[in-house]
Amino acid sequence: MGIPQYTLNDGTTLPAIGFGTYPLRGQAGVAAMADAIAAGYRLLDSAFNYDNEGAVGAAVRASGVPRDEIQVTSKLPGRYHRHDAAVRAVEESVLRTGLDHIDLYLIHWPLPRRDRYVEAWQALVECRERGLVRSIGVSNFLPEHLDRIERETGVVPAVNQVELHPWLTQDELQAYHDAHGIRTEAWAPVGEDSGLRDEPVISQIAAAHGVTPTQVILRWDVERGIVPLPKSFSPVHRRENIDVFGFALAADEVAAISALGRAHRLFGADPATHEEL
Repeated sequence: MGIPQYTLNDGTTLPAIGFGTYPLRGQAGVAAMADAIAAGYRLLDSAFNYDNEGAVGAAVRASGVPRDEIQVTSKLPGRYHRHDAAVRAVEESVLRTGLDHIDLYLIHWPLPRRDRYVEAWQALVECRERGLVRSIGVSNFLPEHLDRIERETGVVPAVNQVELHPWLTQDELQAYHDAHGIRTEAWAPVGEDSGLRDEPVISQIAAAHGVTPTQVILRWDVERGIVPLPKSFSPVHRRENIDVFGFALAADEVAAISALGRAHRLFGADPATHEEL
């Protein structure tokens, strides 16, 4: 099964779907991630605060897949936004994985009340220059945060990973990303256990295509150029989730799913105010 690749604004590439690793940890986590790689995933999404970077690295090594075919993401926590602390955190992430580099490193949340995200971004730029990471980006940033880091550092993030699903379509933010060459990634793409997958329009479209509601939602992301990061404890569901490249949604089906949008954040985490350490 071939997974399409996107070329990012720094010239690197990113698979069109990835595997979310929270809260997989320990040997069970290694086994689940290695199984995800065996199922075809080539992008593993982790974070410093997930406490599983070591398991991610172990899964990459155990997979038997060449290192350069797998991309690992991690994220900088809020308590390390000061420049020197950010550099040490990135170094620690690389050491935790046991790999020679991390492919994509993001600032996890902007924390605008603390107002050190520009300092953290400059640290990530320097870590990229040192070869600790290949690409750098952000997570949960709003346009005003993106504008500021570009204005003050001259470096545009390759990726912005945000909560995005049919109840929170993020149309305006995605339009901003498209205009600035930033690739959108979606966390919680199928709405966790919110009941999103029970929406009648999604069920009807799934029945019409002979696929699951989850597959319809993930394909909706793919149709919009968004990289979804589904996670699953089930080997069966891991394989279903990645199997979204053998069918396509019509424009009216994409529009019908997008019409479910109601600016609903599942966890109430507003990037303008959220505090994450």
